Amino acid sequence: MSADRPTFDSWTGRIDPEPDTLRWHQVIRPIEDADRPGVALIGFACDEGVRRNQGRPGAAHAPAAIRKALANVAWHREGPAFDAGDIVCTEGGLEAAQARLSENVTELLAAGHFPIVMGGGHEVAYGSWEGLAGHLARKAGRTPRIGIVNFDAHFDLRDPAPVTSSGTPFTQIAEACAIRGWPFRYACIGVSRASNTRALFRRAADLDVLVREDREVTPASLADIGKALDAFIAGCDHVHLTIDLDVLPAWEAPGVSAPAAHGVPLALLEPLVERVRDSGKVRLAELAELNPEFDLDHRTARVAARLIHTLTLNG
Repeated sequence: MSADRPTFDSWTGRIDPEPDTLRWHQVIRPIEDADRPGVALIGFACDEGVRRNQGRPGAAHAPAAIRKALANVAWHREGPAFDAGDIVCTEGGLEAAQARLSENVTELLAAGHFPIVMGGGHEVAYGSWEGLAGHLARKAGRTPRIGIVNFDAHFDLRDPAPVTSSGTPFTQIAEACAIRGWPFRYACIGVSRASNTRALFRRAADLDVLVREDREVTPASLADIGKALDAFIAGCDHVHLTIDLDVLPAWEAPGVSAPAAHGVPLALLEPLVERVRDSGKVRLAELAELNPEFDLDHRTARVAARLIHTLTLNG
């Protein structure tokens, strides 16, 4: 693989003397040591898409921050976990970085791993999806139905012409699906009407996107939204789960490019993530938009670590 290898400096933490008290830093191993499939973390150290989208750069440092926050999280898995290193974007080479990520994700999937990509700006989603598509394209049979479940305050359906960015990945994926003759299935939960123009809502409607706004995600509506996600996933063979951390309210996730004034609290987000996870169809997951430069008390990194913990509990 072409990812830069981690130094494992971030994988340090508390060691308890009692039995059965392992934490992530005591268990995770380099991907080269993989003797069986497991969770494979891969970083996307890139915020070029955020810069192009006129956001606050800094997300390139997210993978290291997530590793540091995850290191001390208690270990509750049965299967192994591996660190597959980082894809580093240099000299504004976003497209090259996305291509490298795609290649690495395809290889991890071919080896039977469950990749969790740690972004990086949300431009990560296009590289991740291309990796999943590349893996599925190698298999004979019917056209794959990939469903994208995105928890996000933004659609990220901007026009990729003349330049791609963190605001364009799902339009790019829709165009890639059209070229391949594949269906485009997209659900976006937590969208802020205040942060998305009427043009973006129209594009979402034209693409038949399943939409639930941030203000719609309440304790009373959680079951109905869960059922809508169940119905969406039932029409898919594979799920690409992507979580933009700016879906959370600013007080829970201050360390993002665009903090949310409303947002979806973690107490409501996590049950929906669990519901998608428990579908058994998630082949790939990612976290995007953590910006450590603005992360008060490492709150956002801790949320990212918690979500990785949640995503990997069943393995």
